[in-house]
Amino acid sequence: MEPVRHLTRDFVGYGAKGYDPKWPNGARLALNIVLNVEEGSEPSIPDGDASSEAALTEGGSGSFAGRDLAAESMFEYGSRVGFWRLAGLLEERSLPATVMACALALERNPEIAGYLRASRFDVCAHGWRWEHHRGLSLDEERARIARTAQSIRSSIGTAPEGWYCRYGPSVNTRELLVEHGGFSYDSDAYNEELPYWVRVGDRNHLIVPYSLTNNDAKFMRGAMATADQFFQFLRDAFDFLYAEGRHAPKMMSVGLHLRIAGHPGRAAGLQRFLDHVSRHDGVWICRRADIARHWHRYHQPS
Repeated sequence: MEPVRHLTRDFVGYGAKGYDPKWPNGARLALNIVLNVEEGSEPSIPDGDASSEAALTEGGSGSFAGRDLAAESMFEYGSRVGFWRLAGLLEERSLPATVMACALALERNPEIAGYLRASRFDVCAHGWRWEHHRGLSLDEERARIARTAQSIRSSIGTAPEGWYCRYGPSVNTRELLVEHGGFSYDSDAYNEELPYWVRVGDRNHLIVPYSLTNNDAKFMRGAMATADQFFQFLRDAFDFLYAEGRHAPKMMSVGLHLRIAGHPGRAAGLQRFLDHVSRHDGVWICRRADIARHWHRYHQPS
């Protein structure tokens, strides 16, 4: 049986030769800031789930059976406070960003949805709910994708251009995205620092890779504790890529969660990083949709 081409692993990529992305204005680095809007879409007892979601929260005693009111409250902090703090840091610097949004989260927070309608942010679909797609049947996942796209269009007035699952896709996700149509890319990959094309059936489909490395989730996994540690890690990654960009430009994704980086003691690290970036010329600070459009226009597969 012939393997599904987009699921065949590629250990070579662009290789030693690399690839010139030809970023706008000769930029040495494309930088994309991502805000994950998940609050209100996570598994919860009121929504009929078996237990409360406690992932990426402060609760060291969480993950027990039944309803976790503390974890629920921590999720609420993200949409009540964290979003506005992080959006404010970007807005006061007139910087664009990408929101990876779960559709149900936007339905339950029309104020955030209204803000996104008028903001410089684009929206990448992050699923109907904050759930693992690998546990869905083919028909369930097909329905989720359609429901997500329709819901986000209703919430913000435009359909999402991209797609990103919670942590990783199912073996069917990419094929279902192409089948549904309307998505110019997905970000369900962590294997590159540049976009690339895959063949899905008889279609070319664009991957704009994401990163769990430059990501505030490390605070909840014990790798970071202070704003300075977060700043230093992001700064070192940026400085390295910026220097490398003299001869091999790349892209850098920075992943933020409202209930994590939205707290003041962590937001301070993002603030320092944004100020550091602002002191450098030749950086294209952009949305994921901008990267996808650039690739579609200038880097079609041969």
